Amino acid sequence: MDLSPQQLLQFNGSDPSKPIYVAINGRIYDVTAGKSFYGPGGAYAMFAGKDASRALAKMSKNEEDVCANLDGLSEKEMGVLNDWVKKFEAKYPVVGRVVS
Repeated sequence: MDLSPQQLLQFNGSDPSKPIYVAINGRIYDVTAGKSFYGPGGAYAMFAGKDASRALAKMSKNEEDVCANLDGLSEKEMGVLNDWVKKFEAKYPVVGRVVS
């Protein structure tokens, strides 16, 4: 399934009838099983319905970092991002990708 960033926003946990999706490096993961973390009021709710690549790489919850832009990240931050990808792949199914 291909979703635009705008379509991905529909899966942010605000509609309980829809799954919750988080994208990393353009790959969309169904994180509904972790809704206590990614759903409304959860510690990582700001990532739901978005590509959180930059924020995960920087270990940031700042709204401006919740995006797909990897420009200017350090080698260490890219390593952190790769660790997150491994965690997500082990825990959540990939359901699609983000397309422009």
